[in-house]
Amino acid sequence: MANSASGMHVSDECKVKFLELKAKRTYRYVVFKIDEKAQEVQIEKLGNPEETYDDFTNSIPENECRYAIYDFDFTTEDNCQKSKIFFIAWSPDTSRVRSKMLYASSKDRFKREMDGIQVELQATEPSEMSLDIIKQRAL
Repeated sequence: MANSASGMHVSDECKVKFLELKAKRTYRYVVFKIDEKAQEVQIEKLGNPEETYDDFTNSIPENECRYAIYDFDFTTEDNCQKSKIFFIAWSPDTSRVRSKMLYASSKDRFKREMDGIQVELQATEPSEMSLDIIKQRAL
């Protein structure tokens, strides 16, 4: 049973899909949600490698908290192809207070389980996770 100090349990499937995104680049992104009844973080959506950043942002519910991992490809000023793995904690102002507390208290444990996150982003409205912000944080 999870408590607020330790955060929610992270399902094994979450860890496996994260490793597939990181090592094999099987997915562009993974959206995670907390299942309160099961007391664990579970996968809500997997994004195919050819999906865009808009596809990703459209897959996150407007009024509900989520965690997401996004594999961002970019080109540096010296023309090098790179990628960075982003962790996005989506906690909109319009979501339930209990939900915001649950996601906030489970975030550190979730990040510990997902070894290889390079950039963290906290967003409460869509403009805080725009593609421009992702690009700025990647460089």
